[in-house]
Amino acid sequence: MSRFRPQRERTLPGLNVASLPDLIFTVLFFFMIVTHMRDVDPKVQYEVPAGTELNRQTNKSGLVYIFIGKPVDAQGQIVSEETKIQLGNRYVAIDEIATEIDKIRQTMPEADRQRLTVSIRADRDTEMGLINDVKQQLRKAGALNINYSATKKSKNGELK
Repeated sequence: MSRFRPQRERTLPGLNVASLPDLIFTVLFFFMIVTHMRDVDPKVQYEVPAGTELNRQTNKSGLVYIFIGKPVDAQGQIVSEETKIQLGNRYVAIDEIATEIDKIRQTMPEADRQRLTVSIRADRDTEMGLINDVKQQLRKAGALNINYSATKKSKNGELK
């Protein structure tokens, strides 16, 4: 005949957390490496137009962004209905664009100065006359490589 022992309270073994700090730092380093930090925070609201024949900009060195749209505050609320031009982190007038581009070009490395590309991110409702004025100022500054940002639209007219 077998003997029965009285039931004791069983305790679960403790959780081994010795490798937890290593795991946390590994995840932290992963996010630090793959996260893209913005150089410029848009201070204008813009909705880029849609197009069907788009190419992705592969070389990000020597890239300067010009945002054109309605000014917004820190919460994203439209401040006024007047269209503003943002170059870098500040608003500029049309006649200041050439001098600001020259200043930016002087701070770039010599190799990137020749490949200076200006990316215009304009609201879809921006008047073409304003964009032409910006292009004329860029021509004065010698910034002849210009690209326009847009969203991808499929052949049947739907946005992707």
